[in-house]
Amino acid sequence: MESSQFLDIIYLLEDSFIGEYIRSSLWLFPVIQSFHLLGLAILGGAVVLCDFRLLGILLRSESAIYVLSQTRFWFNFGLLLLISTGIPLFLSEAVKCYYSRAFWIKISCLILGIIFVFLVRNPLIKRNISSFAQKLIGGLSFSVWVVVAASGRWIGFS
Repeated sequence: MESSQFLDIIYLLEDSFIGEYIRSSLWLFPVIQSFHLLGLAILGGAVVLCDFRLLGILLRSESAIYVLSQTRFWFNFGLLLLISTGIPLFLSEAVKCYYSRAFWIKISCLILGIIFVFLVRNPLIKRNISSFAQKLIGGLSFSVWVVVAASGRWIGFS
């Protein structure tokens, strides 16, 4: 798909009923964004607890498998809340997002983070890997999620 065709789709998305409705409402964007940030806090809390356990910073007396089992629901819930609120936020300013480098960094790292958590981090935690491998995985995972959060915050400034 050529970039002009992709940009046409972006304009169509922004001009959609949902995009127009959110943009024309005085209060809807901030309300949706509040829930988006709540989702970030929930997901971020689950990431911090699990990844900091892997790094040996928190919950050292608990096994990594136990911490993963306790945070999995909250991670999934936070991710679901982030995605379900992120889509309408995107639709309300799709053209701005298209031209925002921070948006593309956020989306790329979000996809990378989701793949990493579900296909690498969680399965390896269940295998009871070495302390060094836990630290490496925890550091990588935490780093990706920090970039997601920071670049998401930067979208507002770009």
